[in-house]
Amino acid sequence: MNYPKWPGVTELHDPSTPFSILYRTLEGGLFYIEPAFYTQLSGFQMHHPNKYQLILDEMARLVKVHKRVIFTADDEHPIIHKGDFVLLEITDVTNPLKIFIQDKNTGSNYGD
Repeated sequence: MNYPKWPGVTELHDPSTPFSILYRTLEGGLFYIEPAFYTQLSGFQMHHPNKYQLILDEMARLVKVHKRVIFTADDEHPIIHKGDFVLLEITDVTNPLKIFIQDKNTGSNYGD
């Protein structure tokens, strides 16, 4: 994984989650970033480069509040299962900031 490094955040090794990275903040907060969440985060970076730092700052704030967070693409079907961690999706981070990516999917004209 080649995720961005946040200042003051340490990458930890968790052998139970080989496809996700565990990070620890200076305050002792722990968070995982699942691969699909990172893909979504990268999409926001492409569409809103001037607001990307706001998104990272909001992620840091949420970790500070909740102490243990799994950033996942789907909170109903996460890759990581840790009972004492809060599951947050990208929209939990971006919607309060009023940062959105417009869904331009027009659907199918063929009707299945």
